Amino acid sequence: MRDLVDDLLAWTGEGRRFAVASVIGVSGSAPREPGAALAVAEDGTAVGSVSGGCVEGAVYELCLRSLEENRPLRQTFGYSDDDAFAVGLTCGGIIEILVWPNTAQPAFRAYLEALAADRPAALARILPPASGGPSCLTLEVAGQATGTSGDPVVDRLVAAEAAAMLDTGLTGVREVGCDGLRMFVETYAPPPRLLVFGAIDFAAALTRAGRFLGYHVTVCDARPVFATRGRFPDAHEVVVDWPHRYLERTPVDARTAIAVLTHDPKFDIPLLERALRTEAGYVGAMGSRRTHDERSRRLREAGLSEAELSRLRSPIGLDLGARTPEEVAVSIAAELVATRRGGTCRPLATTSGPVHALTR
Repeated sequence: MRDLVDDLLAWTGEGRRFAVASVIGVSGSAPREPGAALAVAEDGTAVGSVSGGCVEGAVYELCLRSLEENRPLRQTFGYSDDDAFAVGLTCGGIIEILVWPNTAQPAFRAYLEALAADRPAALARILPPASGGPSCLTLEVAGQATGTSGDPVVDRLVAAEAAAMLDTGLTGVREVGCDGLRMFVETYAPPPRLLVFGAIDFAAALTRAGRFLGYHVTVCDARPVFATRGRFPDAHEVVVDWPHRYLERTPVDARTAIAVLTHDPKFDIPLLERALRTEAGYVGAMGSRRTHDERSRRLREAGLSEAELSRLRSPIGLDLGARTPEEVAVSIAAELVATRRGGTCRPLATTSGPVHALTR
């Protein structure tokens, strides 16, 4: 959808009706991934692609039919399907297509505007039966939801799942609730960032855990002998610079996590002084309780307020009894997940209610 946004916003501004066909499921050697889109205006103009040419003609006709009947449509094309061979899908894969009309809805326009502004956003559409169905729900999630299904409970479920998918940059079909309700969520967001300061063995373990959790991981240290690609093969980037200088020049937002593992005052204090004044959603620092107390004293002397200091998670991580670098990485990773998802950090066996929270 990101590739089509300029055309679709122009069509929307001109008041032209159009339908968007999206790949919502693939298997085998399908030519495109979920989220690939083809848009067709009511005058027959088309932009985008869902298959690289295999089933484009058939999907084009589905879009026109969807506009004519003013309802969403779903269709699957597969190698075992005679119709699939007729329209050219001979690659051996299977693709499922959702065609969506009425794209002048406020939620859909909000999604397009978010993409155009390069803001993270998710669009959720409740799936109709394969034979079609009533008008469906659209939600744009970029700080708040736009659109409603008419049922506040459904809205809450859909928004929570869409927000979680946006947080990890996933696109696909999900089931929500207990009555078989399914939705297709497509997201646009760069992965959240994990900035690891301090090129030590604990950082190497945390880098592996962070990458596993879907973060874009950067390791930064001022010492070139330690900050090397060879020591941190799982990092997306390794930076040699003074930590506070790097932090000043790199983008930081509410989805950014900062882990300070240097426990050296000449690095820690100027770095944390700046980190605690950013929008970062998580700032943690390694060290003993004595180190924490001394660090807090120095940060107060540097002018940080109690509100700013309260954001610091130190000693970093959850109390798992961790000893090895890998165990410490798990304790930090668990705290990252709990912070992002609003978890209680209590054993699930001691809690009640839904296992998966409905809010972030």
